[in-house]
Amino acid sequence: MYLLRVINAAPENDFLFAVSGHNVTVVGTDASYTKPYLNEFIIITPGQTMDLLLQANQLQNSSSPFRYYIIAHTYFDGTSKATRDLNMTVAILEYKTNHSAASLRPIFTSLPKYNDTNASDAFTRGLRSLANSDDLAVVTQTADVKMYITLSANTQMCHNISCLGPNNTRLATSMNNASFQTPKIDVLDAYYNSIAGVYTTDFPDQPPNFFNFTGDTNQENLAFVDKSTKVKVLEYNSTVEIVFQGTNLEYGDVTHPIHLHGHRFYAVGRGTGNFDNKTDPLSYNLVDPPHQNTLGVPKNGWATIRFRAANPGEFIVFPFC
Repeated sequence: MYLLRVINAAPENDFLFAVSGHNVTVVGTDASYTKPYLNEFIIITPGQTMDLLLQANQLQNSSSPFRYYIIAHTYFDGTSKATRDLNMTVAILEYKTNHSAASLRPIFTSLPKYNDTNASDAFTRGLRSLANSDDLAVVTQTADVKMYITLSANTQMCHNISCLGPNNTRLATSMNNASFQTPKIDVLDAYYNSIAGVYTTDFPDQPPNFFNFTGDTNQENLAFVDKSTKVKVLEYNSTVEIVFQGTNLEYGDVTHPIHLHGHRFYAVGRGTGNFDNKTDPLSYNLVDPPHQNTLGVPKNGWATIRFRAANPGEFIVFPFC
């Protein structure tokens, strides 16, 4: 039995990963144990880590291959129009043997297609925590704070410089139409020393504009965004629920990996289309949701997390989109 620790070090693309001729058992995500989850492959989002058990259980004799491809290639939402590198990367797992392996071709197992959303959803929904954490009550309590955050790749006007985007613009990602401006003075320093003008505490709990987030839209007025340093202030030990909503703006044709600094959260739900706050919570996993610090939000879908704000400090919710 071997332990594989896998991390997706890519900035944007999800990856499918498998060892030909073998199943793998997921036993952890983001340094939290999961219920053993046997599968032929995994899908891992940027910044995410997974712990896998691999059993080298293929019988070996003179007619056995004893060489197997380790394979990976990108996965992206089946509705995406963006261009992706579809090349496959490989390594070779070789069993110790007295036979010559030089002339034997390794065994190759096909992965799901790069845009197989059914395979992606099925794998993600199969991840379950051990459900033995004292903090698991956070998923069953009524949240003190509820936020609905849209994730988009927008455009920003360039002032006094030349940019290569349409009409002298450049790309700028946003949450609830707010694109983060890194301040020259640290936010915590500004807070403790009462320095005004560094940040504001008006990051919105809801999008400023509601429209068909996952529909086809090329409305230019929705694409532009300004930079700002907006902060959401949470009460210590409060329970927080955030629904991340993927959007389909012209420049947002990607999935959205999300990482929460300083905390781990329970990924209690996900789905396609625009989030419905009446019907979609009925599908939440409030029994054994995976405990993570990174997850992927579908471009044309949503994902819900819950966590307890019990680590005081200044932390960033970081979208890789």
